[in-house]
Amino acid sequence: MNSQVVHHTGIGGSNGLKDDDDLLLQLLGDWPERGVTGSDLLREEPYDGYRLQTILLELDGQERAPISVALPLELKAPYPLVVFNHSHGGNYALGRNELVRGAGYLLQPSFAKALTDMGYAVCCMDMRGFNERSGKAESELVKEMLWQGQVLWGMMLYDNQRLLDYMLERSDIDGSRIATIGMSMGGLMAWWLGAIDERVRVVVDICGQVDAHTLIAKRGLDHHGFYSYVPGLLKHFTTLDIQKRIVPRPRMSLNGRHDRLCPIEGVELLAKGLREAYAAAGSPEHWQSVETGGGHIETAEMRAAWQRFLARYL
Repeated sequence: MNSQVVHHTGIGGSNGLKDDDDLLLQLLGDWPERGVTGSDLLREEPYDGYRLQTILLELDGQERAPISVALPLELKAPYPLVVFNHSHGGNYALGRNELVRGAGYLLQPSFAKALTDMGYAVCCMDMRGFNERSGKAESELVKEMLWQGQVLWGMMLYDNQRLLDYMLERSDIDGSRIATIGMSMGGLMAWWLGAIDERVRVVVDICGQVDAHTLIAKRGLDHHGFYSYVPGLLKHFTTLDIQKRIVPRPRMSLNGRHDRLCPIEGVELLAKGLREAYAAAGSPEHWQSVETGGGHIETAEMRAAWQRFLARYL
């Protein structure tokens, strides 16, 4: 491992650690303090019209997290950056490979191809329990972390913030132009990451607009895995409370009207609340809610909409 050490920025103080006065961040559990302690470029190759790098990050001196970075071939750096968050889908073997291979509910070309063709760099990390970070079941990770004062969702968010730390240290990345996007679990990650990290300037979530109270009322909890449940969260925050932290930064949420994982009643409730919040902030055009036909899939209408949105705001 190279001995590259990054200086963290993001939520909380200047070192990127959690602010003790922020209850939401406290609910996400204990976080390590060392951050990115090393990086190693394992492979770089041309792939489908872009350059694809495989990099191993060392987190906290002990956790190793593989990432994929796709870079445009034709344009000159520095590039705007899109953090792609892979989905869940019960496919623990796929992980960050979704960036270049896609999935059954995502359109082709892949997000790596589509985003690099737009002139963006794009990165994706294997989340804990997926692909090269598998070996322990999701349920096992949740139980182990709860005993240790940690929350799996909190650690996933922590990992993505450290991914941002690493990417923003690179000379080929424009740190003033950062977006995040994802589908399903990746969509949930997109708006959570935007809510806790102001370095993310544009947020796009696909089939990830889940209002917690609506999900309970519709008895949809078992449509989702254990990974995203934060102990005590609903005692203090609604989903809208958390999402308002993104205001007034540009955000697009795309959802299918027949997606039982994201009940449409909750999608519409959040859309109303966010429409009011963005209007009050003087940036009503920065909020866009797109509801299409279909269920838990990326539609052609969605693809066209988010590409226009990124082109406008990133």
